[in-house]
Amino acid sequence: MAADTDAQGRPLVAVTGLGLVTSLGCGQDETWAALTAGRSGVRAITRFPTEGLRTRIAGTVDFIDLDALSAPLLSERLAELAGREAVAQSGLGRPGDFPGALFMAVPPVEMEWDQRRELAQASAATGEVTYVDLLRAAATGAFRPWHDLFTFGTVADRIADRFGTLGSPISLSTACSSGATAIQLGVEAIRRRETDAALCIGTDGSVNPESLVRFSLLSALSTQNDPPEGASKPFSRNRDGFVMGEGAGALVLESAASARARGARILGYVLGCGEKGDGFHRTRSSPDGAPIIAAIRMALDDADLGPDDIDYVNAHGTGTPENDKMESLGLTSVLGERMKSVPISSNKSMVGHTLTAAGAVEAVASLKTIAEGRIPPTINYAVPDPAIPLDVVPGAARDAQIRFVLSNSFGFGGQNSCLVFGAEPKTAT
Repeated sequence: MAADTDAQGRPLVAVTGLGLVTSLGCGQDETWAALTAGRSGVRAITRFPTEGLRTRIAGTVDFIDLDALSAPLLSERLAELAGREAVAQSGLGRPGDFPGALFMAVPPVEMEWDQRRELAQASAATGEVTYVDLLRAAATGAFRPWHDLFTFGTVADRIADRFGTLGSPISLSTACSSGATAIQLGVEAIRRRETDAALCIGTDGSVNPESLVRFSLLSALSTQNDPPEGASKPFSRNRDGFVMGEGAGALVLESAASARARGARILGYVLGCGEKGDGFHRTRSSPDGAPIIAAIRMALDDADLGPDDIDYVNAHGTGTPENDKMESLGLTSVLGERMKSVPISSNKSMVGHTLTAAGAVEAVASLKTIAEGRIPPTINYAVPDPAIPLDVVPGAARDAQIRFVLSNSFGFGGQNSCLVFGAEPKTAT
């Protein structure tokens, strides 16, 4: 096997740039310091009134000023910040001229309440507003900028223009596995030798009233509003739901041969990807865990690793009763009794669930764990669930030599994606 190919003769995929923005700060160093210190970015929501809402907290990114705050605009800004950090660290290309493709996970977009109210007011001065009234208002052309703003592919198009990526950008949304899926698509493109480099970004800035209401109707959100920082409790017996978060993660991927040829610093490798759909239920996992188990096994097989090679699991770990139980079942089914001693933690206990961005945000944290030899804790793990026999890293960071990390992303609608990161391939020569 050549030094820059894997056991199947495919190009090894190296990571040469990382970018991160979360409620804990802007930049990978700031967020990493907070994660390993066990600090929470979950806080009371202040950007809109929360009276009457069951959940009034989130891991919001409040240090970015926008003239008109909306999910697409905030998602775009978060993606730009994370992307700039990743590209700068990689040293690849020139500003505005990135020599690779863009694969981008973005949240589903639609008109938000403020725009709907304005459109309704313009539709009918008196009386009940009908659908015909809305069509008539839209036909005036006065709201044409909204069409661009709330079109699904617009965020990626703008980021592609800003970074000068090659080809048409790929926009994707596979629920909470989206960030991982974006990375997987970049890996596959490099392996197929369609490109030597890829910019992979997951972004989400969609903490708004409608999102909170919708997730609340699914009984998915924690309702522990006080204190906010104690609400996200992955793997705990008293967990009661996830906490929404915002952020973006970005990775610059390159073929290892290309990275070495230009003398780039390699931060780690994406060794394996596994993906398996589950059509059992719109929010619940199949009771036998088969799709989750299959995704984990596929990722390990793709990385040419066995269950005994995994040193740490960066969990999906949302804090919902269903997800944590099924993730534990899946991991134990694949890693067996050893899973009781493999350290596992959930970044979501501190940054919240960044939804579309989560897989990319946690990918950055996984690579930092490998590089720094330090495992971020799962905070709020005070009441262990006896039905989840895992080595959850509680309270404080744990120092350990980490070679291979399994990072899980399981989304509503049965979107299951797993990634394996490594300091180097197991059989590197």
